[in-house]
Amino acid sequence: MKIYGDIRSGNCQKVRFAADYLGVDYEWVAIDLIKGESRTPDFLALSPYGQAPVLQLDDGRAFAQSNAILVFLAEGTPLLPADRALRAFVMEQLFWEQAIHHLGIAGCRRQMIRHGKSLDERDPWRVEWGEQALDHLERQLSEKAWLVGTDMTVADISLLAYTRLSHEGGFSLENRPAVRAWIKRCEEKLGLRALA
Repeated sequence: MKIYGDIRSGNCQKVRFAADYLGVDYEWVAIDLIKGESRTPDFLALSPYGQAPVLQLDDGRAFAQSNAILVFLAEGTPLLPADRALRAFVMEQLFWEQAIHHLGIAGCRRQMIRHGKSLDERDPWRVEWGEQALDHLERQLSEKAWLVGTDMTVADISLLAYTRLSHEGGFSLENRPAVRAWIKRCEEKLGLRALA
């Protein structure tokens, strides 16, 4: 299979983290989102959303959306619990990650890195959502080591990607010790080099 992605993107990173952790045999096809390589006719033929990452199966079928790819890769592995309720809790985290966490944290990161905005120029609503998302994670992780169940799942991998990059969007984890400890646990389990 092939994974099309831009390694600077947290959404692409999370897919790579899971694929590498699971030992999936894949080819990484690098694309540059900033240069618009996800908007070319060839890429749009592969995925009409014009977004990365995209997973292309050996039979040619392809699909996008990082969390959908995570669920596909994790099917039948400990990263996606077999228990229906636990799976629902994983899905809850994945939907929340894209609906709230991503819009705040990744949105501010994009504004600062891509558009050169200062801390004060970030969209106030994105800042508010990002801070609330990090506070929510701190509360969850103050009570348990992993987001769902007793071990790492795709919920952790999904939320790890942009949380560990949150400083690039102007967010501080200094007063969020449970989040920092969780990031360290995830990095160690995934074999990632610590960012800080």
